Amino acid sequence: MRKNFGSKPWLYPQPVLIISTYNEDGTADAMNAAWGGMYDSDKVMLCLSAGHKTTANIKNRKAFTVSFADAAHVVPSDYVGIVSANKDPEKMQKSGFHTTKSELMDAPLIDELPVSMECTLLKITEDGNIIGQIVNVSADESVLDGDGNIDLAKFRPISFDPVNSGYHVLGEKVGNAFRDGAALK
Repeated sequence: MRKNFGSKPWLYPQPVLIISTYNEDGTADAMNAAWGGMYDSDKVMLCLSAGHKTTANIKNRKAFTVSFADAAHVVPSDYVGIVSANKDPEKMQKSGFHTTKSELMDAPLIDELPVSMECTLLKITEDGNIIGQIVNVSADESVLDGDGNIDLAKFRPISFDPVNSGYHVLGEKVGNAFRDGAALK
């Protein structure tokens, strides 16, 4: 038997995205954004309210990075989501995150988060969603396998559980995409 919950914003797994931008004075900013994902094969969509400092920065700089929070950095990743840069300009220093300027655009990469997408602003939709063009995906060598690909077990990205307000690590492989279903053909 199923239990009905009604309309809820529950998507599993829900990525924990850390959006990074530069402020007007050139300092880095970051925020935790639970609502975002792929928009097309080379685009990302973020659902950010207009009042976020990060939203204003994206409009101003036309660039941002999307890093994926991992198990090793739950505390600072959560912190940048619960503290507003509009109220605390020292937010990044307090988080413990360090940044390096992207070589491809006017946006910071968070050094501690090993996998990032570097994006330019394509448009903001009528309902305020930010659509970005993915220019590059970069990964620290520490999370790569022997073939040079991202190893989920080394990366240990986290997912947000919206029902219980928890973070959970991803990683156990249970099948092979685009192959296992062929057994039913």
